[in-house]
Amino acid sequence: MQPSPAPTISVLMALYNGAALVGETIATLQAQTFGDWELIVVDDRSTDNGVAVLKTIDDARIRIVEQPVNQGVVRARNTAFAHARGRYLAALDHDDLCHPERFARQVAYLDAHPDTVLLGTAANILDDGAVLPPTLAPITTPSVIEWLLKIENPLVWSSVMMRADAARRLDIFMRPELICAEDYDLYHRIARFGTIARLDEELMTYRRTRGSLSQRRVDELRACSVSVLADAHRDHLGEEAEDVASLLVHYVMGQLPVPDRATLRRLGDALVRLQAHFIETRRPDAASRKLLRWETARRWARVGRTGLRTGSLGLIATASVRPDHLGLGYAGLDELILSRIVGGARNVLRRTG
Repeated sequence: MQPSPAPTISVLMALYNGAALVGETIATLQAQTFGDWELIVVDDRSTDNGVAVLKTIDDARIRIVEQPVNQGVVRARNTAFAHARGRYLAALDHDDLCHPERFARQVAYLDAHPDTVLLGTAANILDDGAVLPPTLAPITTPSVIEWLLKIENPLVWSSVMMRADAARRLDIFMRPELICAEDYDLYHRIARFGTIARLDEELMTYRRTRGSLSQRRVDELRACSVSVLADAHRDHLGEEAEDVASLLVHYVMGQLPVPDRATLRRLGDALVRLQAHFIETRRPDAASRKLLRWETARRWARVGRTGLRTGSLGLIATASVRPDHLGLGYAGLDELILSRIVGGARNVLRRTG
């Protein structure tokens, strides 16, 4: 029998005990308006009937690979990558949902932009049955995505499509030692070969589950993210890179409350320096500069609100550390005052409760 021709897209999916949801996810693939794809599902020795569920789906585009032993989600994705034949690789976790136009939109963009090696999309969130709006930047350009990669993870893994030839240039597809931040690490490494961009249209739904890997292993996620960001900034910051990366991971990415004014000032100084260096070296166009300054300012305001609402920072301390170069100045002071009132009320309730 002649082998089937290589598809345009290879969808990479790791499966572990996902019998309850994987059928719904695959149904969203089958509903794609762009149908030239293969799905490579790597079952990581599930203890439920996930493989049996897959085998009931009559679709020749689905290929099932069963791991001989449980090796974890990163190695399962690497196995799927090793079996991929498509020109493009689409990421998809077993519980997330593609919107019908996702593949058509991404293939059209990648075909039209040969310098783009990886393309994400906006995504909404399914949380306990409720569909929530996206939480990431609403409007982007490739320069904005490049900047945000320096301070956080601006892409949802299940929204990503990348060029297979670029991915094969990596020394390894995903690094197992960076579990929980393996996608963030991949974005930084593949960016050496071209541009990373995002479609701002919501083309997939990310299912937030309380038992997800990132929720169970938050400390490991933070440690691995610090490692990725420290590597990204080492050429510019030298020995300071790890300290700055830790500040970004805990208070920008992780949205933990900043504990005191000194830490807030260190974080503000780091953001000012990083943003100035990015603009000077990357020279984004005027529209992108405006957007990236606004996105940085939004994050700085969120840092202040979090500190005030939790009571870790006072209003005077927060208002006194306002790096103008972030593009924020004293804008949003009314929100900070409101946050301080809310934080004070919560502290009273805690003391009296």
